[in-house]
Amino acid sequence: MPTALEEVFQAIIDGEQKKVVSGIETALNNGLDPATILNEGMIKPMSEVGRRFEAGDYFIPEMLLSARAMQAGLGILRPRLVQSGVKARGKVVIGTARGDLHDIGKNLVAMMLEGAGYEIKDLGTDVPPEAFVNAIIAEKADILALSALLTTTMQAMQQTVQAVQEAGVRERMKIIIGGAPVTEAYARKIGADGFSPDASRAVVLVNSLMGK
Repeated sequence: MPTALEEVFQAIIDGEQKKVVSGIETALNNGLDPATILNEGMIKPMSEVGRRFEAGDYFIPEMLLSARAMQAGLGILRPRLVQSGVKARGKVVIGTARGDLHDIGKNLVAMMLEGAGYEIKDLGTDVPPEAFVNAIIAEKADILALSALLTTTMQAMQQTVQAVQEAGVRERMKIIIGGAPVTEAYARKIGADGFSPDASRAVVLVNSLMGK
């Protein structure tokens, strides 16, 4: 018979929110350490979801189901993590660039990063450069993740990178960008630290930049 932790792992893989929640509650009631539940029962299956996506075995709908199941579990686990002093792997400010109202890709990246153990501050869509700068300073962010789906709003990404530099906080954090029209070459051109074509590889990129 699978343990509660194994049930949580499989339920996240399968995208079953209710089973994730009940499995976490059982694991906590059995005295399992919250950090162990997070690392073994949640971060590991989300890594497996990312691997399946890159292998072509999972697609965006499956990733969304797993990410939402993970988030449902985090709603139960997060207070216990705070009580036990477990710190996030880093803090990420994320948002869609000014002039762009698309958020599906951005939301998936945010959920996948949260599933990988990062604290997320999601500013939403149509975010001006100064709002990103204010959030970076207020949250003491390690990573800024910028999204754009329109070629016409890619310029706002460059303006945001420039605003971060002018605010004097560029040296202490990393900037990543993504979205359908975005490329690695464009990331280099505007001075970002990296580019990801999808949510799965965004997690790999952030882990790399954070030295995880």
